[in-house]
Amino acid sequence: MYLWLKVIHILAVISWMAGLFYLPRLFVYHADKGAGGEADQTFLVMERRLLKAIMRPALVVVLISGLGLWHVLALSLSEAWLAIKVAAVVGMVGFHGLLERHAREFRDGLRVKSSRYFRIINEVPTLLLIVIVIAVVVRPFA
Repeated sequence: MYLWLKVIHILAVISWMAGLFYLPRLFVYHADKGAGGEADQTFLVMERRLLKAIMRPALVVVLISGLGLWHVLALSLSEAWLAIKVAAVVGMVGFHGLLERHAREFRDGLRVKSSRYFRIINEVPTLLLIVIVIAVVVRPFA
């Protein structure tokens, strides 16, 4: 059971991360397009499909399988590596929420942030992923 749960978790993480890397990139290009044009409509469809078909379902599976692994392995937040990982995952979920907000702004025809802003925040999931992988593999402070 443990190994299958781990496989599901890893596959869901890969799917979710792909979306977290790609959606801000779409926003970079979308931010430079005016609301209401053909390009705007294309980006809106791409963003909606990415969120609804890949990112949201993957996020749910990541959280459920992650909690399942936590339970199966009887882990404790007193383990520093796990506390670091959980904090980084909470940050990643918060970043996902931020992307949802930006997608909603685009849907509403708003251009609140520049393409430069989206280029910068595009690095956030990479940094959080590095923290998570180091925490899980190296298990610092263990």
